Amino acid sequence: MRGAILNEATPLRDLAPEIRLDELEGKIAHATEGLLGYRKADGHFCFELEADATIPAEYVLMRHFRGEPIDHELERKIAVYLRRIQGEHNGWPLFHGGAFDMSASVKAYFALKMIGDDIDAPHMEKARDAILAHGGAAKSNVFTRILLALYGQVPWKAVPTMPVEIILLPKWFPFHLDKVSYWARTVMVPLFVLMLKKPLAKNKLGIGIPELFTTPAFEVKTWTFGGAHQKWYWKKFFIGLDKVLKVAVPFFPKGPQERAIKKIVEFVDERLNGEDGLGAIFPAMVNALEMYDVLGVPPNDPRVVIARASIEKLLVVKEHEAYCQPCLSPIWDTSLASHALLEAGNDEADKAARVALDWLKPHQILDVKGDWAEARPDVRPGGWAFQYANAHYPDVDDTAVVVMGMDRIKARAPDTDYEAAIERAREWIHGLQSKNGGWGAFDADNQYYYLNEIPFADHGALLDPPTADVSARCVSMLAQLGETVENSDPLKRGVEYLIKDQEADGSWFGRWGVNYIYGTWSSLCALNAAGVDHQSAPIRKAVQWLLAIQNPDGGWGEDCDSYKLEYRGYEPAPSIASQTAWALLALQAAGENDHPAVAKGIAWLAATQQKDGLWPEEYYTGGGFPRVFYLRYHGYAKFFPLWAMARYRNLKKGNSRHVAFGM
Repeated sequence: MRGAILNEATPLRDLAPEIRLDELEGKIAHATEGLLGYRKADGHFCFELEADATIPAEYVLMRHFRGEPIDHELERKIAVYLRRIQGEHNGWPLFHGGAFDMSASVKAYFALKMIGDDIDAPHMEKARDAILAHGGAAKSNVFTRILLALYGQVPWKAVPTMPVEIILLPKWFPFHLDKVSYWARTVMVPLFVLMLKKPLAKNKLGIGIPELFTTPAFEVKTWTFGGAHQKWYWKKFFIGLDKVLKVAVPFFPKGPQERAIKKIVEFVDERLNGEDGLGAIFPAMVNALEMYDVLGVPPNDPRVVIARASIEKLLVVKEHEAYCQPCLSPIWDTSLASHALLEAGNDEADKAARVALDWLKPHQILDVKGDWAEARPDVRPGGWAFQYANAHYPDVDDTAVVVMGMDRIKARAPDTDYEAAIERAREWIHGLQSKNGGWGAFDADNQYYYLNEIPFADHGALLDPPTADVSARCVSMLAQLGETVENSDPLKRGVEYLIKDQEADGSWFGRWGVNYIYGTWSSLCALNAAGVDHQSAPIRKAVQWLLAIQNPDGGWGEDCDSYKLEYRGYEPAPSIASQTAWALLALQAAGENDHPAVAKGIAWLAATQQKDGLWPEEYYTGGGFPRVFYLRYHGYAKFFPLWAMARYRNLKKGNSRHVAFGM
C-alpha cells in the first residue's frame, strides 16, 4: 500500500499527462460548485472532524457510566461505525490503515460489548485475540486505565496518582497547570476530582471486560507507567515518587483538599463555555460533566444541563451509522474555504468568501483574557478560536488564517470593515510570540519539556511548544500585512526561527498536519511571503525534497507513521488529495509553478476529481497528538485541491511565478 517515491531514476513522462488550461477551468468551476454546496445557511462552513474509535466508544461508555437511559437506535448506529473501522489486524488503529493500537482496541471492544455485541461473534473474538496477543488490556495507556478504574475493571493502583492539591501549587513549582498545554489543563482539572473521589460507574447492565487481561487485573502485582518517549531514569524516579504518593495521599489534610476542589469547580465553571463545552474538546467536556455528578450537583443544575448538551452537539448521526467527533472546526474550515474560494475567483466564489469572512468577524475574541494571558498578561485579546466558541483558548493558527483572508478580500471588496479586527489580531500575534522567535498554538513559551516525562504524560503531548507550521502561519500573516524583516523584529525573528528549524533533508516538521509535507508547505509559504530569495539554500533544499518524494502517478502522500520515534522523517503513502495540494501550493510558493512536476500533480488532481467536483479521502492528514491521536478533516479534500488548481491557473494566466499572498 505504500506509494513509490519519485527520484532521479523516475522519468517525468511516466507520470500523468499535463492538463490543458481550458479543461482545468471546467474542473475548477466544478470543484467550486461542490465546495459551495457545503455552505451552512448563514454562509459559514463546518465539516465533519473524525478521530479514531476512542471518541465514539467513550461516548457510549460515558452514557452507561452515568446510568442514562439507553438509546438503542443510536448505539446500534455507533456499533455499525465501530465495526466498519476495525482494522485488518482485528484491532482498532489510530488512523485509517494504521497499526493495532491497544487503547483504541480496548475501548472499542468494551463499547461494543456494552452495546450488546456477543463476545463470541467473529469480530469480537478476533478483536479479543488481537488484544491478548499484544499483552492484554493492562498495556493500555493512562487515560484508558482511568476509564477502566472508573468501571471497576482495574484497581486504582494501575493509575498514576495526581492529587487534587496540584491546583494549589505555586507557579514556581516544577509542575503547575500554567506550564502544560490548554488541552491537558482542561482535561486534567476536572479529572483530578474523579481520581480523588474514585466513583464507580452505574453500569446498569453490569458489563465488564475481564477477558481482555492476560492476568486478572486485581492480581497484577506491579503496574508499569510511561511512554516510549520517556527516558528510563525519569521513569524510575517517577515510579518511586508515585509509590510514595499512593501511601501519603490518603493522609493529606482535608482542608487543602476542600480548597482544591473549590478552586477546581471555579476553574470549570468559569470556562464551561455554554453548549460548546469546557475547552470545546470532548475529553474535557466529559470529565467536567462527570465531575459535577460525583460532587452531587443536581442533574437539573444549569451547569450539568449545558455540559451534557455540549457533548451531544458533537454527534454525527447518519442513516446507517453514527460517531462522536472530538470537537468542531467551524473557524478553521470557514477561513480555509474562504481562501480556496478567493483563489477560484469567480463572482459567486468571491461573494461566498465575503459572506464567510463576515461571519468570522464577530467571532474574534476581544473581551476575554484567556489562559494564554498567564504568560503574556500585558497583551490584549484579539484572536479567533478553532470552534464556534472557546473564549479562553483562541489559537494563533486560526487567527492568522482568518486575518490573511480578510486582508486578501479588501482589494476586491473595498467596502469591507475588517481593518480594526486585523490590527487587533496583529497585536495579539505579536504578543504571543515565544522567546525563540516561534509560536505555539495556544500559549507562549510553553516549553517545559521535563513534564512530558511524568507518568501521566505517557502520550508525550502535555505541552504546546513553538512549531514550524504554526510559526510559519504567523510569519505569513505578518508579511502579508506589509511587515518586512527590515522593519519588523517579530517577523525577522520568526523567519530566523523557521530557517533554523528546517530538517537536514530540507523539509519541516508538521505538528498539526501530516507531516513533513504539511510543515514544508506552511514554511515555504511563509518564506516566500517574507521575501526570502527563491534561490536561497533553505528554499532550494525544500523544493528538491518535495520533488524527490513525488509519487510516480503525479500525486503526493505521507503516512502518519512519519511521526514514529525511531524514524523522524517522511514515510511514503499512496497519493492523497489534500497532501498533493499542500505539495503543489508549496512548490508554487517557491516559484516552481512552471515545473513539470507541478503540472503532473495538477493533472493527478484533475484525474481523481469525482462527479460531485470533489475528492475522496479516507486517509487521516490532520494532527492531534503525534503517535497518539490523529484527525481526518472531511473538509481538506474539498478546499485544498481547489485552491492548488486555481492557483496553478492564476499563475499561468498571469504569466507569473510569484505567489502574492501568505498562503
